[in-house]
Order: sequence, then C-alpha cells, then structure tokens
Amino acid sequence: MPDLPFLRAEIERMRYQLQRQRKEIRALQKAGIPTKAAEELLERMQAKINSLCEERDRRRTEGLPRYPGTDKPIKGPAERRYR
Repeated sequence: MPDLPFLRAEIERMRYQLQRQRKEIRALQKAGIPTKAAEELLERMQAKINSLCEERDRRRTEGLPRYPGTDKPIKGPAERRYR
C-alpha cells in the first residue's frame, strides 16, 4: 500500500494533469471539435482523485493520537495535543 507522502504527491500530480486536460478540452470546444469522450475521461480522473483523497484522509486519521477512553482523533498542532 502506498504511504501518505506518495498519496499526497499522486493527488497533486493528478490534479495538475486534470487542469491541463480541461484546458485542452476548452480549446477543442472552441474549435468546434466534439469532446464527449474527453469529458468522460475527466469524470473518471476526478473519481480516481476523489478515491485517493478518501484514502489519504483515512490514513491521516489512522496515524493521529486518540483522546483517552474514546476513538476520537486529536487534531491540530502538536503543541495543543497534550495540554
């Protein structure tokens, strides 16, 4: 399974790629070329990014310390965690 820094880098890379693809689709639409297949590809890419974000969030909360006696993660800066 990929680690957290890899997931973050992959999400960033895919978001950048998605932006480039959208820009190209706009240029094709402006030229009057059909873009249905390209838009479907964008939808699949966005779904993949969303699943990676869910995985990233799940892994991030797994690594956080928990409040004593509960399953609730302690979020925020480290200096606020142990007062």
